[in-house]
Amino acid sequence: MVARLKEQYSTDVLPTLQREFGYENVMQVPKFHKIVVNIGMGEAVRDNKAMDNAVRDLGIITGQRPIINKAKKSIAQFRIREGYPIGTSVTLRGERMFEFYDRLVSLGLPRVRDFRGVPDKGFDGRGNYTLGLREQLIFPEIDYDKIDRVRGMEVTIVTSARTDQEARRLLELMGMPFQRAAA
Repeated sequence: MVARLKEQYSTDVLPTLQREFGYENVMQVPKFHKIVVNIGMGEAVRDNKAMDNAVRDLGIITGQRPIINKAKKSIAQFRIREGYPIGTSVTLRGERMFEFYDRLVSLGLPRVRDFRGVPDKGFDGRGNYTLGLREQLIFPEIDYDKIDRVRGMEVTIVTSARTDQEARRLLELMGMPFQRAAA
């Protein structure tokens, strides 16, 4: 699976991007650096079991042990104190990054209800793309009977692209199903 994506990148994506954007050197062509998957856990302040379940789910989805993110400062309105666990995240690189991306694009996104493509508003201006998912159930590894509640997550794809146009084209060529413009 991973070899297929790497081969697709080197045989199809790299020459296409080099031709379209006029890169003189192969090293200028954008590529994936890492993928960060995180779950924000506001309810973890009241329920420690929720954090354990989110860590378990994220570990199953990514195949890597998640870290627990702690609050950097206290916020009284949200009843959060410095050091409280408020989320969990995983940074994927290399083989696991390509394997996760392939599962996201080929298995996960098509299982989203009423899926019409991912929005193209998730670019940050520096060639990185963030996609919000409403539920962890779109991944086939998650057993519906073993989850305590449906949680959303954020997937950030960090690329070496300098502009959003380069990053969008890279993601398109790597199989990301973007929404079509309304006619």
